[in-house]
Amino acid sequence: MKSSKQIRNEFLEFFKGKGHEIVKSSPVIPQNDPTLLFTNAGMNQFKTIFLNLEKPKYKRVANAQKCIRVSGKHNDLEEVGKDTYHHTFFEMLGNWSFGDYYKREAIQWAWELVTEVWNLDKKRLWATVYKGDEEAERLWKEVTDISPERVLRFGEKDNFWEMGETGPCGPCSEIHYYIGDMPESQSAEKINSGDPEYIEIWNLVFIQYNRVEDGLLTPLPMKHIDTGAGLERIVAIIQGKKSNYDTDLFKPLIDAIEDITGVKYNEENGVSHRVISDHVRMLSFAIADGGLPSNEGRGYVIRRILRRAARFGRIIGMHQPFIYRLVDILADIMGDVYPEVRERTDHIKRVIKYEEELFNEALDRGLNLFTSIVEKTKSSGGKIINGEDVFKLYDTYGFPVDLTKLMAEEEGLTIDENGFNKMLEEQRERGRAYSSFQDKYDMKKIDWVYVSGVADSEFIGYENIECEAQIVRYHFSGDTAYLVLDKTPFYPESGGQVGDKGVIEGKGFIIEVNDTKKANDSIIHIGKLKQGERKIDDNKVIAKVNKELRDATKRNHTATHLLHRALIITLGEHVHQAGSLVEPERLRFDFTHYEKLTDEQIEKIEDIVNRIILENRKVIKTYKKFDEAKKDDVIALFGEKYDEIVRVVEVEGFSKELCGGTHVDYTGEVGYFKILSETSVAAGVRRIEAVTGMESVKVSRTYSKIIKSLEEKFGISHKELIKRVEKLIEENKALKKRGIGLINTDDLKIKEVDKQNLGELTVVSKYFYELDERMLMEIADKIREENRNCIGILGTIIDGKPKAVVTITDDVISKYKIKAGDIAKEIGSIMGGGGGGKSHIATAGGREPSLIHKALKKSIDIIREVLDKN
Repeated sequence: MKSSKQIRNEFLEFFKGKGHEIVKSSPVIPQNDPTLLFTNAGMNQFKTIFLNLEKPKYKRVANAQKCIRVSGKHNDLEEVGKDTYHHTFFEMLGNWSFGDYYKREAIQWAWELVTEVWNLDKKRLWATVYKGDEEAERLWKEVTDISPERVLRFGEKDNFWEMGETGPCGPCSEIHYYIGDMPESQSAEKINSGDPEYIEIWNLVFIQYNRVEDGLLTPLPMKHIDTGAGLERIVAIIQGKKSNYDTDLFKPLIDAIEDITGVKYNEENGVSHRVISDHVRMLSFAIADGGLPSNEGRGYVIRRILRRAARFGRIIGMHQPFIYRLVDILADIMGDVYPEVRERTDHIKRVIKYEEELFNEALDRGLNLFTSIVEKTKSSGGKIINGEDVFKLYDTYGFPVDLTKLMAEEEGLTIDENGFNKMLEEQRERGRAYSSFQDKYDMKKIDWVYVSGVADSEFIGYENIECEAQIVRYHFSGDTAYLVLDKTPFYPESGGQVGDKGVIEGKGFIIEVNDTKKANDSIIHIGKLKQGERKIDDNKVIAKVNKELRDATKRNHTATHLLHRALIITLGEHVHQAGSLVEPERLRFDFTHYEKLTDEQIEKIEDIVNRIILENRKVIKTYKKFDEAKKDDVIALFGEKYDEIVRVVEVEGFSKELCGGTHVDYTGEVGYFKILSETSVAAGVRRIEAVTGMESVKVSRTYSKIIKSLEEKFGISHKELIKRVEKLIEENKALKKRGIGLINTDDLKIKEVDKQNLGELTVVSKYFYELDERMLMEIADKIREENRNCIGILGTIIDGKPKAVVTITDDVISKYKIKAGDIAKEIGSIMGGGGGGKSHIATAGGREPSLIHKALKKSIDIIREVLDKN
């Protein structure tokens, strides 16, 4: 029996033999495509080619693409587990032609592969075409030996593919396969009817039109081929299985679920086994590509899928975390093809286990409420759980709506989804009303003035920070200028590194560039017109990057590579980069780890980095084929999509990473490296902020001034400072116990400087030096008594730990439906802890004292975010 690996490889080798370049799967977390939560089709990575925004590197390509379909138009979630062939995660085998071959070859090769390579029974195969596509119908009968009566016509619903309401589109031709036991009784009427014995296995899309906003179709200047064949379905057919779950892609997972749960699988009653085996694939690939569970966007979808799997685990008796134990099995099945799953197994397991533990706690609490809701519904003779109760389970206990629906079905009830959606939308509307976020640079809305027809945006900034160039196109919005040049030394924001700043000078004008972005193949310079008119007559310019800022950014970017390697050396191989920010003033580095770093670990990391800096090692930049770089143990980052040729940045004898950013030539240029903070940002993800160069000197100087000032005030040396401070703290505690305060009552008054406005809301945020919680509560009560439309966030440090009290006046609670507990929760999160309480008053606590000031400083943003969620 052929394995899934063989079948996948046969597909790729077949099209390689037809002149196709085999390209890598793109990550399931889309890069630079805000329209997608997840990569849901093989064509996603080629969308810019179809939209004529990017020129193809190859005219023919093929690949196996990782796909997730759990939201929007392509949402198979509700069907997963109920049948044997729908999945949240699947592999799409595809071949593409960009203006090269067309319908004849696509049809001929598809038939050749399924009948001659895979040897599928021609008497079980059917083909469908769009009702108006006479060419495709004729070609099926002309270039294949399919029985003519097995070529069927269908309408737009089944056989016309569209990227969206507008854009590239065209007719398609599908291949279907009958898996039933009575081939002599096949019926054309059952194709596209939903009959589970007639499975669509391949879709050949002929992209030949562009649909404009009025709905009209206009022919494209270049016609393309886009095909997609579901690997799981094809493997089931070739391996002689009626269920995808009986193939070697799923069977080891099913067997492991049986071993862990003690519950045997059978096709009739195995919904839980199918759901869990499917969902662990989706979770593992999403997390491997950089996704993490959260309460928003794709993070919420990941959490929702995980909780759905955990709920099905409970149905078969699993009340303890267990899904994470399946990750090793999945890595064995797919790690050879997708090495990221094997490389990040420990990280994936930790994230899943942590989320399972969280959900078990939430589920146990929420089940009591769910039980009372069911009893209330049934006692009143109802059959539908109202939308308000569904929303409460969602909002308070984190129950995904489909989980509540599933549990309701088990009780013979349904849910009011419309009512739930209405409450959810009301919450979002409240958030939108107070949201101030705007996309600074919406490139789609730019009305460009085209100056030159030359190719645009060749980046020459690795070697140069100044060059002569020509303006290709430009746009002015007030004093803000947008320019695209034929070549540029300006580095566009990418890979965590901010865009360059500088100046573009032309005849009669000067533009101060304050940001540089990339949109498809274009590098866009954004800045202010400092001199001249908003019209460009001569397109010749001088582009100059700010050297001081570029050099500082280079230092920080190289330092992130040193930090990354130092973290791996100190903490272990499970450390992977999970995000970064590189700018002139500082660097920020997010990484996978599950506990706070000790002072000793931070010192060791600093020592490793600074030792490599002192050794002044060479930083080598080379270009290699991606596969060669991976064999050379070069680090590739989470979820990044890499071209065939990649840039390798190597710190000689220390670290190697794929990176397109700017770097120093020798590590000695980085200067002194200093870690400023280490905090938690998400489950299993920590964050380090650090400085280099002159910024690290400034920090050291600031620390020295503080120590010198304290030495003078206390009249002692710095070696005695810690003991003296500890003694003062103990004395202060003793005085408090005797009821004697060291607090100046004037300091307790809220002053105008402590107040900020958020629309009609007044936000009071103030830090008090070592008050106890009782006194904070008294001040909070005074705020409620003396103000309207007010939210107060008061902070202090108690016994070496940060503490905050949140208070909200009644009219704010009534008008905005906001709770003090929600804000306290966010405050606590920033401080490395948690929070909660009542609607009008709540508390938050943390573990890291210095973060109370950060939390208070971010109070406006925190309240805005909570309003957004509501």
